[in-house]
Amino acid sequence: MASKEATARVKINKLLENAGWRFFDDYQGLANIVLEPNIKIIQNDLDALGEDLEQTASGFVDFLLLDRNGKPLVVLEAKSENKNPLVGKEQARRYARSQNARFVILSNGNIHYLWDLMQGNPTVISAFPTLDEIGNHYKFEPDAERLGSEYVDADYIALTQMPGYAHEAAWRVAAERENFIENNKLRFLRKYQLGAVRSVQEAAKNGATRFLFEMATGTGKTLTSAALIKLFLKTRNARRVLFLVDRLELEVQAQKAFRNYLKEDFTSVIYKEQKDDWRKADIVVTTVQSLLFNDKFRSHFAPTDFDLVISDEAHRSIGGNARAVFEYFIGYKLGLTATPRDYLKGGKETGAERDPRETERRAMLDTYRTFGCASGDPTYRYSLIDGVRDGFLINPYVVDARTEVTTQLLSDEGFVVEAIDEEGNEAKEAFAGRDFEKKFFAEATNLAFCKTLLAHGLRDPISGEFGKTIAFAVSQNHAAKITQVLNEMADQLWPGRYTSDFAMQVTSDITDAQRMTVNFANNNLGGHSGFLQNYRTCKARVCVTVGMMTTGYDCPDLLNLALMRPVFSPSDFVQIKGRGTRKHNFVEEMFDPVKKATLGDIPKATFRLFDFFANCEYFEETFKYDEELTLPPTPAMPLSTGVEGGGGATTFGGVGIYEHFDPDDVVSQVETQIGTAGMRIDRELFRKFEEHARGDDTLSQLVEAQNWEAATRHVIEEIFDKSSEHLDLEQLRRAAGVDRRVSVRELIEKAFGFIPKFKSKSELIEDEFQKFLTDQQPEEGDRIREIRYFFEAYIRDAHVRAKINAGQFADLNVHPTFNTRDLKDVPHEWRKRIPEYIKDYVSLNLFM
Repeated sequence: MASKEATARVKINKLLENAGWRFFDDYQGLANIVLEPNIKIIQNDLDALGEDLEQTASGFVDFLLLDRNGKPLVVLEAKSENKNPLVGKEQARRYARSQNARFVILSNGNIHYLWDLMQGNPTVISAFPTLDEIGNHYKFEPDAERLGSEYVDADYIALTQMPGYAHEAAWRVAAERENFIENNKLRFLRKYQLGAVRSVQEAAKNGATRFLFEMATGTGKTLTSAALIKLFLKTRNARRVLFLVDRLELEVQAQKAFRNYLKEDFTSVIYKEQKDDWRKADIVVTTVQSLLFNDKFRSHFAPTDFDLVISDEAHRSIGGNARAVFEYFIGYKLGLTATPRDYLKGGKETGAERDPRETERRAMLDTYRTFGCASGDPTYRYSLIDGVRDGFLINPYVVDARTEVTTQLLSDEGFVVEAIDEEGNEAKEAFAGRDFEKKFFAEATNLAFCKTLLAHGLRDPISGEFGKTIAFAVSQNHAAKITQVLNEMADQLWPGRYTSDFAMQVTSDITDAQRMTVNFANNNLGGHSGFLQNYRTCKARVCVTVGMMTTGYDCPDLLNLALMRPVFSPSDFVQIKGRGTRKHNFVEEMFDPVKKATLGDIPKATFRLFDFFANCEYFEETFKYDEELTLPPTPAMPLSTGVEGGGGATTFGGVGIYEHFDPDDVVSQVETQIGTAGMRIDRELFRKFEEHARGDDTLSQLVEAQNWEAATRHVIEEIFDKSSEHLDLEQLRRAAGVDRRVSVRELIEKAFGFIPKFKSKSELIEDEFQKFLTDQQPEEGDRIREIRYFFEAYIRDAHVRAKINAGQFADLNVHPTFNTRDLKDVPHEWRKRIPEYIKDYVSLNLFM
């Protein structure tokens, strides 16, 4: 068996060659790798290199990587697999300084760190940088003193928008100043936003390279980010900035903001719109999903391409394996979150189902840890309480409304259903709040929700019509039901006023749903309202959604929010509640100047949060409600299976569900082993699927919009269910010759050329392990090989997985591929953390 030193050597050599570094002169240029101390190698005999990798007098071997002029650029310290590469950090630093090399790579062949000695700490990388990548970064010289000494005042953004604004006549006249600011859309930093920027300046001067802002929804995190982007670009502490969001609609929103604030000095682009020339921009905005897809962040970008990476809603956009994108780039990192860590109460795992609060808490703690704030104190904090106190935000008027049914669903016992089955036996089943509209269907309960909302929701203070509202439903199907009920009730309340456009469903399976969210915010959804002439508000009054209009959605004239669903994620709850906290002056929407002057200011003083599932109680156990309404009684009704129109079998106790008990035997069995190429009929079948998919105009439009959820549903409903070949996933997997399950989304991506081929099970596991390393950064760098073996075995082998989960470790003694000795080689902490990580972030379905 090869020694650990030799194995590490071979891996490191391969990584260097893959990155284009040369041990010998060739047609591409002179050799640019020098070995120290004085180790000689013979061409075509790299296996002879470093057989005694750890046996030199100094205890380590350095690879010195040279620039095009033959000058030292990078010191690569190679350690054997059983040693953590970080152990030689200080030796490598001294040697790099003696050679006047700015960069260090530390590697044991399994885990690798890149270290810019001018900035921060070693950062985990998944591949070695090329000469061009590291050479370009060499030109970048950050200066924390310059960053900290830059003068930033309230007009920092306004000076970019209009450098000479202070000399304008309209600015100098106090009576005209407010209109001047509004007409020119000048933005001035509020005191707390200025405090956030200055906190980064101070932290950077003290050596920090990671920062975290905990700022309540509606406090202007994007404007604050713009000021920081200008600060870093102007002081040359960044050459290019990456702004990561987790939703498509936020991508457009952020890009629009940066153009308004910074376009006079800096250029910004959305990556997917400028895939070929994004390098010309100063600011690149993208969803983390775009870069994570098919590992695009590794194949299309170098770790040195961005010197400042900002993660909007950091606990979401860098959660799980998405953190691999964030950590891939070296340099300064800023996280933004509206969810205070203190809000996340610790939970305990009960039974087989983990408490959602505990999962969320761990994710939030990971976020704080990522930004160097493990103590729980962010770089800067400005809470909802601060915003309300200072007059920038408003608190909700909570309406805690429960029906008889939801009261029972939310009780400790749940809603207990009793029945007598065909055998005369008593059957019972208890339903909880989380079962609503999933297993438990009650039309009258939905009617009660809608009736209460329309009876008690706030009205527009100028037009008198029902106030703009977002209702959050359980699912797409539930959203469709609620939309229908609201429109029917609106017809009764306001005859002839609406034509099924009082409420609109805005979910991912609705065409142009993203555009609908924008139109609702711009008061143009369904056209303009006809309630009052010269007053701008939209005809549609209620958007019914599931999750599209939560994070970062800006619609300040919202007056009502309705939670017609239980919410189990604390950050989701904070985000949903935050949709209504922004202030608004309704008079701004009045076009008639005479009426506008007569009305004066009509500010939004509050908003109503209708909580039909005790979510406030769930997250804030001592919350004092402003109002408790008694809802119309809910009549008893049969429970359906969820089939539209009711009827059918019930969902409890097996009653009404047909089960076939007669025996059945296999009478003929023929087994044939098909080779890896598959059968011709299978290959033809897959080709037909791709042709059918690309020829489907609706599917093409959904793919172009990257609406993958709707595209997946369309393939299942319109191609699988209606094709003459009766296609299904298993058929197409066999046709493609894949050794694992494939998802419908993967089929679509392959058909439309987003991926060249389906990755094998081994390739997917390697991808997931690299994401795991980037996210978790295990300190046991000398045990990465053992950790990886456990990681792979847990994913691949259901038997290993079951025994680990059950704690039956002794049963692994006789396991042929992963036994108790292998488990003992895994550091104790990771025997628990790896299964938790995989459960949280890896979809095991793809590996079956």
